[in-house]
Amino acid sequence: MLEIQDYLRYSKHLLMPEIGEKGQLALKNAKVLVIGAGGLGCPILQYLVAAGVGTVGIVDNDTIELHNLHRQILYTEKHIGQSKAVTAKTILNEMNPHVTIHVFDEKVAKNNVIEILSNFDFIVDGSDNFTTRYLVNDTCVALHKSLIYGSILNFEGQICVFNHNGSKNLRDIFPQPPNPEDVPNCSFNGVLSSLPGIIGTLMANETLKLILGLPTLYNEILLVNTLNLNFTKLKF
Repeated sequence: MLEIQDYLRYSKHLLMPEIGEKGQLALKNAKVLVIGAGGLGCPILQYLVAAGVGTVGIVDNDTIELHNLHRQILYTEKHIGQSKAVTAKTILNEMNPHVTIHVFDEKVAKNNVIEILSNFDFIVDGSDNFTTRYLVNDTCVALHKSLIYGSILNFEGQICVFNHNGSKNLRDIFPQPPNPEDVPNCSFNGVLSSLPGIIGTLMANETLKLILGLPTLYNEILLVNTLNLNFTKLKF
């Protein structure tokens, strides 16, 4: 049930007929796993925690580096060298101490992915490589988990909701992952500092709507080009 602190903290949610007490309670009871605490993961985590999602998991085995800071706005220079997942938990708990945060300071792999994903209702993939993306997708299909997916590069990003209420999954669009040599990535091609915030916030938005039972992307991919501010939604 909601407590006094919930009515005070989430009063603007409670005023919305699409959310109200029932919706806020759904957020409080939800369990969301975020894979990656980097460029996408930072805004996703911030908004999920701020919104009152009751249980949040963070999966990331990286440490914070100076070149992360132009886009991974959860961290500062004093955090360089520290674990992203552990540091994110500390900062997020300061933002909202009423959210339970579980840290998985490890890389998602075949030998741990089922154990990590099993205890969460919704999975948000903010990873930066196709090996992880396909592994997470396939595990969500096997476990019947809804998956919020996003990716970014340069000025462009994309968002999908997979495996939700009978919707398609990543392999329905791209049956096999591309060769790693053929795939550009942020490490070698760069990314505008504000882009992860835009795409990550939209991913958080879709996650909150899934929890609340509101309309979300369904067999659609949202393509965002921030250079010319073009938003394109394609069905698949």
